[in-house]
Amino acid sequence: MSKRGSKVAKTNAMRELDVAGIAYEAQTYEVEEGVPQRDLGLRIARLIGADPDAQFKTLVTVTPSGGHVVCCIPVACELDLKKAAAAAGEKSLSMIHVRDLLPVCGYERGACSPVGMKRRFPTLIDETVELFDVVGISGGRKGLTLSLAPSDLISFVDATLADICV
Repeated sequence: MSKRGSKVAKTNAMRELDVAGIAYEAQTYEVEEGVPQRDLGLRIARLIGADPDAQFKTLVTVTPSGGHVVCCIPVACELDLKKAAAAAGEKSLSMIHVRDLLPVCGYERGACSPVGMKRRFPTLIDETVELFDVVGISGGRKGLTLSLAPSDLISFVDATLADICV
């Protein structure tokens, strides 16, 4: 769909949104090596001039039975694993090991998007997503963000909205 600036190479996330006819804006930014992962989302929001509360990071969790639940929360927030487990109907959740992220989801750390994963997983999005007309998510590779309507994101990934932040 729409892009800002020059031609951007398509990612799985972009291709899936295109096929679904969902409008988005792709925006690139300079990747800085050595930035602590904990602060990465806030730094990216500043780089692209976006409201950090409207920029959502994607975290992948593991259920006790070995399944996966995707959680999207504002970049400045921390995931509350107990709240997320309750919202997902699970006894508990734990964070996926970084080494398992690429084989399970098809994305590397710092570039995980709720759209375009190798397969669809149950997805939780923090309920604050509804406060915005447009939200940002990873575009599926470092240096790329996608902005789209929250309602489009929610319906496309068949997400459940819940209070899942600390």
